Amino acid sequence: MEYRVVEQAILDRGVEWKFEPTLERISALMDLLGAPQRACPVIHIAGTNGKTSTARMTEALLRERNLRVGRYTSPHLRTMRERICVDGVPLSEERFSEVYADILPYVEMVDAKGIKISFFEILTAMAFAAFADAPVDVVVLETGLGGTYDATNVVDAAVSVVTPISLDHMEYLGSDIRSIAAEKAGIIKPGGIAVLAQQSLPAAEVLMRRVAEVEATVAREGLEFGVLHRELAVGGQMLRLKGLKGVYEDVFLPLYGEHQASNAACALAAVETLAGTAEPLDEDLVRQAFAGVKSPGRLEVIRRGPTVMVDAAHNIAGMEATVRALTESFTFDRLIGVVAMMADKDVSGMLDALEPVLHEIVVTRNSSPRSMDVAELAELARNVFGDERVHEAQRLDDAIDMAVGLADRGDDIGGGGVLITGSVVTSGDARTLLRAADA
Repeated sequence: MEYRVVEQAILDRGVEWKFEPTLERISALMDLLGAPQRACPVIHIAGTNGKTSTARMTEALLRERNLRVGRYTSPHLRTMRERICVDGVPLSEERFSEVYADILPYVEMVDAKGIKISFFEILTAMAFAAFADAPVDVVVLETGLGGTYDATNVVDAAVSVVTPISLDHMEYLGSDIRSIAAEKAGIIKPGGIAVLAQQSLPAAEVLMRRVAEVEATVAREGLEFGVLHRELAVGGQMLRLKGLKGVYEDVFLPLYGEHQASNAACALAAVETLAGTAEPLDEDLVRQAFAGVKSPGRLEVIRRGPTVMVDAAHNIAGMEATVRALTESFTFDRLIGVVAMMADKDVSGMLDALEPVLHEIVVTRNSSPRSMDVAELAELARNVFGDERVHEAQRLDDAIDMAVGLADRGDDIGGGGVLITGSVVTSGDARTLLRAADA
């Protein structure tokens, strides 16, 4: 079966998607496939922001230990195949199509029962099948939405990681932090190990209650592990990390922002835990792993002269983290924003977060049908930035060209810069247009 046909068949399953609190479909499919999700240990990652970066760092540490790793993340930036990686490499078009063809008869058996497998469920099943067939030594698994009823939660994870929780997807997960945290806490398994990033008090209380209820072992950032020191470095930051089993000095992380340092600490604690020995990880191994980490679309510099960055922030907490990292790590005399956001997000809140660092903003739309109309986004932007600082472009490529022209008006102090942000889709579209290298 040709890859494009497979891709469209999977996309078609998402057309009428709606959130349902059930694992019935994915569980039925896993049973028919012979439970491939139980083929090896799993590090399961939930949270609102930072999941994909944490997954990539976790994978890097595991691979540096000579383990074969399966990584499942979402959403993708450019191709659906990015979601399912073995040894850091997305499945080829041929292999992706083969895995789909292999599981399709079983998918159709579940469909026939009147409980049609969804877009995300079929990709999750394909990931488990591909990893079991490879085979891999360990799986790094990112939730898609929530935790308790996310399709990935058919695993019995050895280690569960919860990155920072904030308000997002409230129409599905609940209207407040406690409700959202309760959903994400569902990945913490009885007798398992929970690695928790620093959280707001309401989220921390919910997570710790779950830990107590299921008698899990807990490791908390800022207590059992964390970032002891960080300083700016060319192309990223230098870290001193406190792990669960030792302190790791002079760790270079080629990513920007305090939030990425926190993600690194969580990844380190998760891998230390999975290692199963009292000894710390080899310090050179940790340095080498983190030095090679890439997180495409996360405050990623993809062009110079002027500097053009793409960032996948798509909620207020994520945008605030981006702004802090920008302020800390870059100096521009003029920074121009190219912004396209989904209509169902807190657009005004994200624009408020961006306003202090942007001199002007070009509003546009991305390739998603959920993208907010340009005129509507421009109206909201004018409420935040004022009329003179807001420009419109119906196409993202035109918006980027306009922003580059505006940024080039900068003087020699720090030069001009362009930040393209507002959505994972916006980030992915921009990387494609600017032909950023995949990693």
